[in-house]
Amino acid sequence: MTAAAAPDSSRDAIPVLGGSRAKTAGAILGIIALPAIWFAPLPLEPAAQHALAITSFMVIFWIFEAIPHAITGLVGCWLFWSLGVAPIRTAFGGFSSSEAPWFLLGALLIGLMVTESGLAQRLAFKILSLVGSSFPRILMAFIVTNLVLTVLVPAGPPRVILLCTIVLGALSSFGVGLKSNIAKALIISVTFSATLNDKTILASTPAILARSLMIEHGHVPVYWSQWLIAYAPMGLANILLIWWLMMRLYPPEHGELPGGQAYLRQQLDSLGPWNAQEKRATFWTVVAIGLWATDWLHGISPAVIGLGVGLAATLPAVGVLTVDSLKKLNFFIILFMGTALSMAEVLRETGAVRVLSDSMFQFISPLIQNTVDSTFILYWTAFVVHIVLASETSMVSVSMPLVMDFALTHELNPLALGFIWSFATGGKLFIYQSLVLIAGHTFGSYDARDIMKVGAFFLFVEWFLLLLIVPLYWPLLGIH
Repeated sequence: MTAAAAPDSSRDAIPVLGGSRAKTAGAILGIIALPAIWFAPLPLEPAAQHALAITSFMVIFWIFEAIPHAITGLVGCWLFWSLGVAPIRTAFGGFSSSEAPWFLLGALLIGLMVTESGLAQRLAFKILSLVGSSFPRILMAFIVTNLVLTVLVPAGPPRVILLCTIVLGALSSFGVGLKSNIAKALIISVTFSATLNDKTILASTPAILARSLMIEHGHVPVYWSQWLIAYAPMGLANILLIWWLMMRLYPPEHGELPGGQAYLRQQLDSLGPWNAQEKRATFWTVVAIGLWATDWLHGISPAVIGLGVGLAATLPAVGVLTVDSLKKLNFFIILFMGTALSMAEVLRETGAVRVLSDSMFQFISPLIQNTVDSTFILYWTAFVVHIVLASETSMVSVSMPLVMDFALTHELNPLALGFIWSFATGGKLFIYQSLVLIAGHTFGSYDARDIMKVGAFFLFVEWFLLLLIVPLYWPLLGIH
């Protein structure tokens, strides 16, 4: 029995805010907001006010997905330049002054190499075939496999589609449907654990963007290995928590899943012996992970490592990727990140960051008195901001420079505040807040109520875990 086909990729862009009407309303609102703020009698410097006007247009278009995110970003950068708000080197500065787009390009190339070679599928079936036939073990196997693939496939949506495709084939073998508790537990665990892993490991667009902005605006080094170690307790706890929650919310119809183990072994056997492409992909992946994990020792930028290994994967004889496979790469994600960084650059250069910072932190700064207070206030402020801005990437690009500026102004540790803020962006209650949740939703197993229940649980649990590791664990790593 073969695995069921993954859903059409075109369905990933589902109408998350009410369809075409919401998109049209958002487009109208964004277009109105630009001149309204541009000509409003505000007590601001013209450059800062005009930058905020264009930024409002961009953020509204991003929230309502009136047009593709990357196109919105390019339009906004063009407006910064054409309307004289910023010179071209600033309006498009995110592509030249930051490592993030190139780190992301390298990560996407590595992920494409792992999936195109068949290595990701082989590893997934191998890990799953090692467990028993009971549902609790298979559920744990999918969660652990997701964690392993986070490093190998550093992009949430394709990783979710890969694992959920395996889930679909397994469900058919198990004799249960998409609306069964078994299906919901497996698909939600794969989907939601992917969003959590993308925060504890520097392997997603928002995390990569957050790291770049922390370096640029907070003037602190942020290592791949440092990120991994700082969030290690959270990552381990999340494995157990997502497993426990799925077992409680969705008790399986069958404790032992007939045919499950045989199906997984059959799929693994059908892959045959390791081929040359899988061996090459394994070699380059090990090189990348080894260099990333030891960046504290050699000091080579993770972006240099990722892009170098990714480009090596395209070379003849030693690489894996072909011209046809490269056509599958989503360059729009890279454009989106570059334009989001460019927007942050314009806000900084025009002084608009200071305006936003003063407004955002005017209320919360008196409440930040110690480590616990800071963690509490920053976490829940980030959650509220994320609901408004919807997209994790746009939320990070707008708010992280403000957090870094606040940290430096108040003589706080920008690394600690950046880590807290970056993790807090992972709090989600609605499907529209994450492309990963949208990708999992296309499989038709869970609905908005399921995500709200799971999201609410982890929203409070992750906050509690942060309250523990920030004052007790991070100081041991030198993060005060």
